[in-house]
Amino acid sequence: MTTLIFGHQNPDTDALTSALSFAEYQRQLGNTDVEAVALGEPNDETKFALNYFKAQAPRVIEKAAPNDVMLVDHNEFPQSVSDIEDVRIRAVVDHHRIANFHTTYPLYYRGEPVGSTNSIIFELFEENEFTIPAQLAGLMASGIISDTLLLKSPTTTDLERRVLPELAKIAGIDLEEYGLAMLKAGTNLAAKSDLTIVEGDAKSFTMGGKTIRIGQVNVVDLNEVYAHQAAIEQTMTDELSKNGYDSFLLIATNILDSDSTGFVVGSGKEELEKAFNGKFDENGRLALPGVVSRKKQVVPPLQAVYEG
Repeated sequence: MTTLIFGHQNPDTDALTSALSFAEYQRQLGNTDVEAVALGEPNDETKFALNYFKAQAPRVIEKAAPNDVMLVDHNEFPQSVSDIEDVRIRAVVDHHRIANFHTTYPLYYRGEPVGSTNSIIFELFEENEFTIPAQLAGLMASGIISDTLLLKSPTTTDLERRVLPELAKIAGIDLEEYGLAMLKAGTNLAAKSDLTIVEGDAKSFTMGGKTIRIGQVNVVDLNEVYAHQAAIEQTMTDELSKNGYDSFLLIATNILDSDSTGFVVGSGKEELEKAFNGKFDENGRLALPGVVSRKKQVVPPLQAVYEG
């Protein structure tokens, strides 16, 4: 039976490409009956990478049973496939916190506090002296560029600084030129619906017994978000009501100057202000200077406030 390999819901570039790269790694290990799949359609940034390297997007699944699975770029069950508790998890490769996760059987788990899941998978190829094809190298580089904002995010580690140029060389790309073009491809808000802006890169987290939904959208001009703020917040409210979230936070990040603005609906305004030592202004915006990483700069301080 085929083992399915996939990243989190609302897959970003690292989630989708790390499924592809880990599948290739498994095949080179001798595990040929594996398939990279996805829990959602690729976003505009990821489509740019797939098109550039002439790669096909993995098929989208809603359920995984009766297949066994391997998880990349996530471990928390609320972020995974809907029937995750009904399938056997054989492996996890991830760079996030471990939470809301358990298994019945032993498994392979590789977790490192680095900037990208593809960075860890590169190490696996390297440790086994496996070859990374040029096309896959480009996709892996794209995942690292996305998660580290071209090495500018505070999540960037020395591993990414070493690995990314090596992958770019294998792929035959100019790192700065390609990286900026890829990141900008994902910032065209005019081509996105309000729901895509809000939910396109959203994840759910359990904090202090509450369900906190955190979305993030990258832009090159925050005024684009401000111009649609009312509609965006109404969409957040609709999603909160429909899904029973306690709080919905959207982080709008300017990828050029590495600053963000936060918007929230539902409860949690006081917690957010405390976590970031700031105040929402009269327009309902919370300035988040220097904040670009949900994983490292948003979730940990919020978790500390909710569970402190």
